[in-house]
Amino acid sequence: MNIFLHEMRSNFRSLLIWSGIIVLFVVVGFSKFSAFAGNEEMLALLDTMPPAMLSALNMNALNLTTVTGFYGVMFIYFSLLLTAAAVMWGSDIIVKEERDKTVEFALTLPVRRSQLITGKAAAVLVNCAALTLVTWAATLAGATPYEPDSQFFTFVALASAALFVMQIVFVAVGILLGCAMQRYKRANSAAVSVLLVAFFGSIVINMNDKLKAVKYLTPFQYFDPISLMREAQIPGMPVLIAIVVAVILMAGAYFAYAKRDLYI
Repeated sequence: MNIFLHEMRSNFRSLLIWSGIIVLFVVVGFSKFSAFAGNEEMLALLDTMPPAMLSALNMNALNLTTVTGFYGVMFIYFSLLLTAAAVMWGSDIIVKEERDKTVEFALTLPVRRSQLITGKAAAVLVNCAALTLVTWAATLAGATPYEPDSQFFTFVALASAALFVMQIVFVAVGILLGCAMQRYKRANSAAVSVLLVAFFGSIVINMNDKLKAVKYLTPFQYFDPISLMREAQIPGMPVLIAIVVAVILMAGAYFAYAKRDLYI
């Protein structure tokens, strides 16, 4: 519990910064939506864009003149921002002990290495949940002037839950890299690299229907905003896959950290 509370206090500033980024993105996003709201003529602008780009961003299947459809397009950007925070928190919360030269003190505590990881991972998950709630609240506040219907509120709630599930996977990715990489200074950059590969891999899959068979290789393909909006429920298979992947990654993290020589 002491480890958890310490990490919550030490990461509070980072949570505030990421929350500010999310709020700013929501403000900018809905300011742009004001030009599309109820204006069918604005959709003509989409005809000038490459079809591949429209498909990659799901803009060809969503009505940008409605607040619900516009949020569907914003979902991909929310997923990138929130998972970026998750993977960076996951890797940094482990490597910072070696980076800040506090690992020796941490290891003198009457706790096992596994307990250290558990406490830190719990703190990161709480931060992810808090950031998701900030995203949810900011989105509802930004959409209020446009009088959204009940479908919008349901869609945002489901999308927020999906975003949190994706964050769990990337938290596990970050923690695994932080625990396993001997050169701890490269863990953060490696975590961001994995995130970007997964993100751009998802875009490539959206652009090519033949690649749909391998879509579960990237967490960004676990949840389709169009399906969430139309079906009004979260499919169980992606959630199960995400949990299994996260458990495997965390098991690898516990094993690697128990065996690794730490830089003191």
